[in-house]
Amino acid sequence: MNELENMLRGELSADGARAAADRFAERAAAEGLLDVAYATVESPLGKLLAAQTKRGLVELAYEDRDADALLAELSSKLSPRLLEAPAQFDDVRRQLEEYFEGRRTGFDLAIDWSLSQGFTQRILQATAKVPFGQLATYRDMATKAGNERAVRAAGNALGSNHIPIVVPCHRIIRTGGALGGYTGGLERKEFLLKLEGVLL
Repeated sequence: MNELENMLRGELSADGARAAADRFAERAAAEGLLDVAYATVESPLGKLLAAQTKRGLVELAYEDRDADALLAELSSKLSPRLLEAPAQFDDVRRQLEEYFEGRRTGFDLAIDWSLSQGFTQRILQATAKVPFGQLATYRDMATKAGNERAVRAAGNALGSNHIPIVVPCHRIIRTGGALGGYTGGLERKEFLLKLEGVLL
């Protein structure tokens, strides 16, 4: 009887089951059967659901989002060949850990922008370039995306950011200095800005 059969019968330990699942995911990837890998990543802001394709990180969702609905959305929009593969997220985990510990000021992760299009994608790509510890306004982002009057649309684009923290929409505020909104909630935005030394 093989490991998978033992796992299905509940005869493997949690560590054994995780190792078997990792090997299964590695084999699926090696054989070209895995298009979207996902895993849970721990953070001071709660658990994050990370997903990546061959192009790069495509999702980093706060635990408030319904995981089943999110996975169904990824399956529908990207590919049904989706599998939990925690071992593929070692670099994502390490970089997030370094960021939260104050040892990293920028992420060196490939990004898959395929869940955003047009103006929204241009806004998010401009946001990805806002440096650690600095702020920009919704108007700044709209201008960089090619339409300085589209401030509200810029806010909506930032609200649809699929990769918060790494694509730092928390660094974008209102023109008058108010923090504005944040998909993860204002407390998380404040936490991130305090971490970066922008708020006391």
